[in-house]
Amino acid sequence: TTVAGTGRQNSRSQKLRNLHDIEWLLRRASTDYIAPWVKSTAIRSFTMLAHAEATTHGSDSIQNVHFHEVGAIDSIVDTVGTLIVLHDLLQCTKSFSTSKVPFGEGQVWTSHGMMPVPAPATVRLLIDIPTCVGPSSCTYPTGELVTPTGAALLRTLLSIDHENRQEQEEGGKTTYGNSRQTNG
Repeated sequence: TTVAGTGRQNSRSQKLRNLHDIEWLLRRASTDYIAPWVKSTAIRSFTMLAHAEATTHGSDSIQNVHFHEVGAIDSIVDTVGTLIVLHDLLQCTKSFSTSKVPFGEGQVWTSHGMMPVPAPATVRLLIDIPTCVGPSSCTYPTGELVTPTGAALLRTLLSIDHENRQEQEEGGKTTYGNSRQTNG
C-alpha cells in the first residue's frame, strides 16, 4: 500500500486499487452470487484497512491510500470468500470470537521493499485484540502469520459482534453515535 503523491510505484504489473475501486467492484457484483451482508462487510473491512494504512502513512484521507498487495484480486477474493462461508455459518450462530492472534516474525517483501513482520498496519489493526507470540523456530523466522487483510477482517467481524451484543443489551435499540433509533 502507498499514499498518493509519494512517488512510489507498484513493483508488480498488477493494477493499483484504492478503496473506491474495491467498493465499486463489490457493489456491482450480482447478489445472486454475493449476499448484501457479504458485500457490506467486505467494504467495511477494506475501509478499516484503508484507515489503518492512511494512519500508518501519515495521510489525512483514506481516499489517498492506494492498495498494492492488499488490492490484488486474490486478497479481495480471500476476503469475500471468507465472508461467504461466514454468512452461511450465520444461519447457525450469531457470534464471532477468536483465540489470541499469533504474531509472526521476520520480514516480508512488499512493494515498499522489505517490511517487518507483522507489518505496521497489521499491528495497528490488532490494537486491543488479544495477541500472542507465534510458534518459535530456532532455524528460521515463522514469517507472516497475520496479513493486513486478515487483521482488518478480524477487526471488522469483532466490531460487528460487539455492535450486535450492544443492541441485544439495549433491548432492541440500535445506537448510532449520540442518537438512538428504535427498531421495530
